[in-house]
Amino acid sequence: MITGTEATTVVSTAKRWTGQLAQIAAIVGIVFVAKGALAEPFYVPSASMEPTLLIGDALLATKFPYGYSTASLPIHVSFPETGRVFATTPKRGDVVVFRWPGDRSQVWVKRVIGLPGDRVELRGGQVWLNGIATSVKSDGIGAAEDDSGGSEPAHRYVETLPGGVSHPIFKLRDNGRLDNTAEVVVPADHLFVMGDNRDNSADSRVPVSQGGVGLLPMDNLVGRVDAIVGSWDLGVRSQPVTTWLSGFRMARFFTGVH
Repeated sequence: MITGTEATTVVSTAKRWTGQLAQIAAIVGIVFVAKGALAEPFYVPSASMEPTLLIGDALLATKFPYGYSTASLPIHVSFPETGRVFATTPKRGDVVVFRWPGDRSQVWVKRVIGLPGDRVELRGGQVWLNGIATSVKSDGIGAAEDDSGGSEPAHRYVETLPGGVSHPIFKLRDNGRLDNTAEVVVPADHLFVMGDNRDNSADSRVPVSQGGVGLLPMDNLVGRVDAIVGSWDLGVRSQPVTTWLSGFRMARFFTGVH
């Protein structure tokens, strides 16, 4: 038989557990909403955006600049496409995170080169927009990293897009297979995106059916990359565990992305 004191204790314990569970649920809900509406971290697994982004960089993508769609959710859910709310078109030169049209559970990062209505073409590795060649200036030699932590020399250039946005690019070789492309007109509500590592990027120059991005629907946008919040050199994985702390690239922590 349960006494009145025991019953009071049980009720008190149940209330305490209920309150704690409600607090945890509220915290989880706030984090979920913040990731869905404000910003979300992402990890760079490939070299396609070098030298701007390195393998092992941790990025912060802000979601509000371009509005929201089902792609903005922090988890992939197969909802019907409903378009974007508070939609805004990215600017040329923006570095964007998006859901790959070939598999929306995958999140990729590239740079916006062409906007809706733009005519985009590549001639000898140089981008032409609306019949005008972009400015490209040599900037020495860099080192392009690969997925295993090795590197190879790469010609470094500074490309300037219409509007004055400048950013570095890598060229690994002359006469690359994607250096010359036919002119395409970017459809409404789509973007032409490219990786800064021009000879090591499957982007809008490559159809989705061949593993590229094709012309990116803006409904697939997740957000704009504004900052690198951390970075770790994956090349140290082959070294003793005691040296792994040396892999942190402290100079890249909390730096802006342009």
